[in-house]
Amino acid sequence: MSEALATERVHARAPGKLNLFFEVGAVQDDGYHDVASAYQAVSLFEEVWAEPSPEFTVSVSGTVDVAGVPADDRNLALRAARLVAKELGHEGGVHLEIVKRVPVAGGMGGGSADAAAALVACDALWGGELGSAHLQRLGAKLGADVPFALMGGTAIGTGRGDRLSPALAQGRFDWVVVPFEGGLSTPEVYRHLDALREGPDIAPPLRGPSVDTAVLHALRAGDPVALAQCVRNDLQSAALSLQPELRETLELGESAGALAGMVSGSGPTVAFLTLGSEAALDLQVSLTAAGYNALHVHGPVPGARVVG
Repeated sequence: MSEALATERVHARAPGKLNLFFEVGAVQDDGYHDVASAYQAVSLFEEVWAEPSPEFTVSVSGTVDVAGVPADDRNLALRAARLVAKELGHEGGVHLEIVKRVPVAGGMGGGSADAAAALVACDALWGGELGSAHLQRLGAKLGADVPFALMGGTAIGTGRGDRLSPALAQGRFDWVVVPFEGGLSTPEVYRHLDALREGPDIAPPLRGPSVDTAVLHALRAGDPVALAQCVRNDLQSAALSLQPELRETLELGESAGALAGMVSGSGPTVAFLTLGSEAALDLQVSLTAAGYNALHVHGPVPGARVVG
């Protein structure tokens, strides 16, 4: 990459995600859980611009509430930029401008998408040409969802969710997502799930977590009706316990025509699978009329990439 190009402002975009299937194993000695997930990247994107700067700084705005997003070294995108700089031996800094559209602390991987976009943008800004496999390894240091935000499409994640295998998904799946103000803390949701599992009604799988083969068949067939029969999220019980009003939203969406509804990831965003784009628009109208902020998205979409 030329010196001239290396001084330009770089724009990158990365998608939010839905967990179509999420099985959580028992808590390990280190406090973490093995999981098995079917991820799908959806058309709700985070935008990141990277430009040369003597320091590492970040500014955050967006169409969602960004009040809880840190603008210091706790910011995942800024940490991603520092990783790329260290890897390339870059001695300067970078200013990141982030425009968020994925709900904050909403279970759709918005912070991970920011980090993925920052990895791609900084690599391009500094002429690194690190390549996707190298960026995936860096992303895994930042969090389990970052490698998938880099990959995009549809994938199966195992281990902590960062061991990824692409999954074949035919056609397009249409979703309506309903974000809620006041996100849920992912560690808190996991802790609450562990507490619930101490009771008689909920228990972790006796085997290691795995994705139901019915999910893979439905994705491969491009069949939303079949997929609706097997979507699952082990974190949903904990999210509903912590935020009981989500149950009413799920019931309303399913009564208004959704094929299936579920809490996305650790929540509190709720996602509804529909028969197609027309059904999604009808459901969006119904939920909006009921006072919800309902968004129509589709997947799968590509992962983090430079725009323009």
